[in-house]
Amino acid sequence: MTVKQLSMPELVDACRESGVPAVGLWRAPVQEYGLARTAKLVREAGLNVTTLCRGGFLTAVDPAGRARALDDNRLAVDEAATLGTDTLVLVSGGLPAGSKDLHGARERIADALAELGPYAEERGVRLAVEPLHPMFAADRCVVSTLTQALDLAERFPAHQVGVAVDTYHLWWDDRAPAEIARAGAAGRIHTFQLADWTTPLPEGVLNGRGQLGDGAVDLRAWRGYVEAAGYTGPVEVELFNDALWSRDGREVLAETVARFLAHAV
Repeated sequence: MTVKQLSMPELVDACRESGVPAVGLWRAPVQEYGLARTAKLVREAGLNVTTLCRGGFLTAVDPAGRARALDDNRLAVDEAATLGTDTLVLVSGGLPAGSKDLHGARERIADALAELGPYAEERGVRLAVEPLHPMFAADRCVVSTLTQALDLAERFPAHQVGVAVDTYHLWWDDRAPAEIARAGAAGRIHTFQLADWTTPLPEGVLNGRGQLGDGAVDLRAWRGYVEAAGYTGPVEVELFNDALWSRDGREVLAETVARFLAHAV
């Protein structure tokens, strides 16, 4: 998504040009290009797929909505397995229309994980619950802290359900470093993502992720937290940013690699 302006073949070429060995994919571009075609493309290019994003949106109250969500998440698990990644990132979903019941919404997520965890395990895929910044709690994700994400994940085996650690969403929380240690001790850090926090946020706030080094987040310190917790997996950069999307994608990717080396290594 950092360079969503690139087509799938262009993305693969740009990764090779920039020395990027692995890529996190999003479902919509994969489906647009074709699941089998994408899997073949990245495999033949020698690229690993780190994660697939996103599943989730599991807070529906009505039976039909719940069934649709579960079916879509099973499909997402199947897509992840086809792409060769062992991690599906979950954005849990916001409050249903008219509801103010955060606790009830989180319990419905737990109920869904109880069904999806074993399904994913059978296909060699782990579920990574991603906490999002509290500004998204109403409409996008009722899981706002790493504590809340771990409290959900720990109801299930670590090889089924863990967490995603994203600096954009967690940098403000002074409890997060201790919770990263908690997650690492249990083998539940399933992915680690970097983005910076810049202000003012754009209208709609979703596309406000800053390029690495442009904002308030001590990215190197956060990488230190996850490594101290035992995480040895890939580090993803995930930037939703209209200004970056308006530029040449190859240039943005090369810049992002340079920023990563300058601010997160």
